[in-house]
Amino acid sequence: MLTLLLFILILGAIIFIHEGGHFLFAKLTGIYVHEFALGMGPKILSHQGKETVYSIRLIPIGGFCQLAGEEGEEDDVPKNRTLMGKKAWQRFLVMFFGPGFNFISAILMLFFIGLIWGSPDAAPILSEVEKGSRAATAGLEKGDKILSINEHKISTKDDISLYLTIDKHNKPTEFVVEKEDGTKKTIKVTPKKKVVDDTVTYVYGITMNAKQEYGLIPAVKYMVVKTGSLFKQMWVTIVSLFTGTVKVSQLSGPVGIYEVVGSQAKAGVANILYLFAFLSINVGFINLLPLPAFDGGHILFIVIEKIKGSPVNPETEAKIHTVGLFLLMLLMIYVTFNDILRLF
Repeated sequence: MLTLLLFILILGAIIFIHEGGHFLFAKLTGIYVHEFALGMGPKILSHQGKETVYSIRLIPIGGFCQLAGEEGEEDDVPKNRTLMGKKAWQRFLVMFFGPGFNFISAILMLFFIGLIWGSPDAAPILSEVEKGSRAATAGLEKGDKILSINEHKISTKDDISLYLTIDKHNKPTEFVVEKEDGTKKTIKVTPKKKVVDDTVTYVYGITMNAKQEYGLIPAVKYMVVKTGSLFKQMWVTIVSLFTGTVKVSQLSGPVGIYEVVGSQAKAGVANILYLFAFLSINVGFINLLPLPAFDGGHILFIVIEKIKGSPVNPETEAKIHTVGLFLLMLLMIYVTFNDILRLF
């Protein structure tokens, strides 16, 4: 029950912040908002404001801010109060600050975590190398600073985890390291393959624990470095999806997130708050992709409008976004199905 409650609270907060960004800038630019909703499906609670209906819907996943003119012209709303009746820069602000508010909330949360619970050192230095492990046999040692993995530059501990995770492991992993005496070496490690409950993992035998630093300056540094790492992780993951390094079947949806919430809840409050920041950046980043149905898709049409000198037909744009939304729902069903299969 606690996991379910936390799941609803975390997703609800992220969605509220995201849609709240759209809502705030819609109001600031004078766009009529039909409905501001948390959740999907039938309404369970609603309130009619001066213009906008504020509602909570049955399924606690998703939400929306229904803007006038978003799906074409409307007869009952003046054109100057519709989305398409506004200038390009105003529409850009409305679309951008959904994801933008997710980024801002995540950045502030990371600062709060670092300030209250301490800021782990991000330097990519190995804290331990297991005796007799593949890494130790190949020549990796405690105190080695990792400079690159398979020719990918390494700046933080997060980079090490990222590139080892997406490695296809069809050949030895190449590490370029700086030893404690300042010398640089190239070391190739073939990880040990382990299969547990049909799940394949690759074990190197390295540990990257970090010492905690406390205070305002370390918290600011942690906020900046961790934000950069999370953005890099999202970018590399998206690129890897297109190149085939990461498969769609490896993605997680609501069911997978629910499982992660359960495990993080056992690890303490800081882990739950970090999960909020992590998911917020994920949601913001994905929504800025220039694809139909996403905020980035709307921004792409604004860019096209500026290039061609005239707006795209609103009905045509609405149809493209509808098709994109349909394909997105199919992807969500597929990802959720895979999440459920992984439970059994």
